[in-house]
Amino acid sequence: MTAATASPAAAGSAPGVFGRMAAQGHEDVHFVSDPASGYRGIIAIHDTRLGPSLGGTRLWAYESEEAALTDALRLAAGMTYKSAAAGMPFGGGKSVVIADASRIDRPALFRAHGRAVEHLGGRYITSVDIGTGPDDMVHVRRETRHVAGLPEPFGDPSPATARGVHRAILGAVKHLRGSDDLAGRTVAIQGCGHVGYHLARLLRDSGARIVASDTVAERAQRVAREFGAQLVAPTEILSAAVDVLAPCAFGAVLSATTIPQLRCSVVAGAANNQLQRDSDGALLEQHGIAYAPDFIANAGGVVYLGQEVLGWSADRTLANVDRIYDTVQETFALAAEQRIPTSQAALRIAERRLESAGAAPS
Repeated sequence: MTAATASPAAAGSAPGVFGRMAAQGHEDVHFVSDPASGYRGIIAIHDTRLGPSLGGTRLWAYESEEAALTDALRLAAGMTYKSAAAGMPFGGGKSVVIADASRIDRPALFRAHGRAVEHLGGRYITSVDIGTGPDDMVHVRRETRHVAGLPEPFGDPSPATARGVHRAILGAVKHLRGSDDLAGRTVAIQGCGHVGYHLARLLRDSGARIVASDTVAERAQRVAREFGAQLVAPTEILSAAVDVLAPCAFGAVLSATTIPQLRCSVVAGAANNQLQRDSDGALLEQHGIAYAPDFIANAGGVVYLGQEVLGWSADRTLANVDRIYDTVQETFALAAEQRIPTSQAALRIAERRLESAGAAPS
């Protein structure tokens, strides 16, 4: 295995990386390869003022190394704000593995990733993300203890992420309508993977009507079969006439191009980095759409890992997941008070907690 590290005290990084790190506040970025297994990974550590960086491992066949680095940097920063806003004693980190999932030896690749994580000595704790699951973390665990999201004893954090998104939807609807009753309201789910599937179940149980899409037809069909969702093509989901849009796939779906096409009054979903640009938060507000910022809405998975990493009880963990409802309310209140978009209000909430680094989790 070979590794290259970019940090404020290191040299030899690829051109432009230091400037991007400085602009976004990253502490270090690690580039690691293991030719024997085909492993090529990037581990980005954004901020560790609140504790060791925590963030999942994303496996994706990125079109370029630049695209992979961009994703790692954005995701790591998002994890910092997510943990801070949720009151968790973790910093922000993320790892991406550049690979075609259909052409890899998963045990060998994820053991190599585990060795890369172990090399960081606890500064970074990994878990599951898009393209990875609890079984992959078993292979990581063979090389490092700095991993969560294992099959046992707590299992996949996706249901907790979905529970948090559901609470965020309730909080946003409460802010907008004065009641968080979802009976008869329509929610569009973009992406029916692990989180989207569990969110559909919670929405069905709340009496909501569901519109859904996924680029993998089988996932969407499962949601339709089990929860009575109406299916639409992936190209039509953003413009569906609904009460709530829940982006639960990849990020950057909310942009100057797509926002004018939205026909919803609330956006609250599980996808990371939903805004293509920071200014898109203001654009949502201009179009009269109440936005529950992504790193607040999708924090349930990080909170769930409190059981595995911090030894929390199940009751304490679920109570903290459910507080996402209150954080969404706090975000809307601060946005109204300071006359700023909710995307900016959420950042201010997170930054306040970062400034008080070392405080006990709420």
